[in-house]
Amino acid sequence: MRAEAGSRVQPRIPRPTVIAAILVALTQLTMAGLLAPALWNEVSGRGDLGRALVAVALLAAVFVLYGRLLWQNLLRRAAPAHVAGLALITVACWLLPALLGASAGWGNALIAPAGLFAVVLPVRAATAVTAVAAVAAPVYGLALGQPVLAVVYAVVAIPITAFSGYATVWLFHVVQELADVRAELARSAVGEERLRFARDLHDVLGHSLQAVALRAEVAERFLERDAGRVRKELAEIQTMARDAVRDVREVVRGYRRTSLRGELDGVSAVLRAAGIRCERPEVGADLPAHVHEPLGWVARESATNVLRHSSATWCLITVWADDARVWLEIVNDGAARRTHGEGTGLSGLAERVAAAGGEFTAGPVGDGTFRVAAAVPKGEA
Repeated sequence: MRAEAGSRVQPRIPRPTVIAAILVALTQLTMAGLLAPALWNEVSGRGDLGRALVAVALLAAVFVLYGRLLWQNLLRRAAPAHVAGLALITVACWLLPALLGASAGWGNALIAPAGLFAVVLPVRAATAVTAVAAVAAPVYGLALGQPVLAVVYAVVAIPITAFSGYATVWLFHVVQELADVRAELARSAVGEERLRFARDLHDVLGHSLQAVALRAEVAERFLERDAGRVRKELAEIQTMARDAVRDVREVVRGYRRTSLRGELDGVSAVLRAAGIRCERPEVGADLPAHVHEPLGWVARESATNVLRHSSATWCLITVWADDARVWLEIVNDGAARRTHGEGTGLSGLAERVAAAGGEFTAGPVGDGTFRVAAAVPKGEA
């Protein structure tokens, strides 16, 4: 047993083979309760060794074969030969009252095979066989001298036993399927977390490494002309590298929080360093806290895409809010030279914004510009 929050206790589900073994044992115990009194009378009361040996041999065959068929069907190992096994069990059980006398308690053996009817046979066939057995067994018992009360009991017990066998196997399979579904949900949750981590890592490192590469290129261009500018660029590279390491650690921990204002400061600085005209927009101090993360990711990924996939000369970033939503729009003039179908950044942004209850669009506008727009509700989704 595993203790959970408060006073709740969640039982652990045993392995399928353990549950199947328990069910087989309980079924065998129930059959023993039906047939043991008659066997005891046979062994202790009559003193007829031949009759006792016949009873023991037939019962042993019935119990072994019954347990095997039930076990195999519980574990979904059904086979055509099982129908022959059920027929043998039925013949053995119906021979017992004929050979040893129905009035001696062996009439209960007529009920035993019914527990396997719906286990071994298809449902329609099992229903038909159960109906026939519910009529034939009482008639057979009366012909052998079985008491009337026992005959009435057989009429009721055979359908109940057949349904009990069906319900037992059905519930066992349902429990197994639920356990499989639970395991599959756990695997799906792990897969979703892996996708989230991959997306976050792509967004963080894609932007940071592109910025580092850009600063290194700038430093290389000024290497022979302006040592001071080179030192400045190297210092920026060090800062960006440290920030990237910190961001990766935060992504791994799952605690990364993006600030829209901070992202726009970094985005505009990186774009200007690349020779792209970009002014940092004003961001109101009254923006709801929950909009910073999705819109910050939009700003970061959009700037990365401008650097990677276009030859833009200017980029216009606008942030505004209306009564219901906060908007971020990023437009650049690199649509004509933009390469499409690269990376997973835009699809990841669409997922992020949708998860926040917002809207996301991205694509060429038609005048040589490329527009990315995202809107997030002011109220939390």
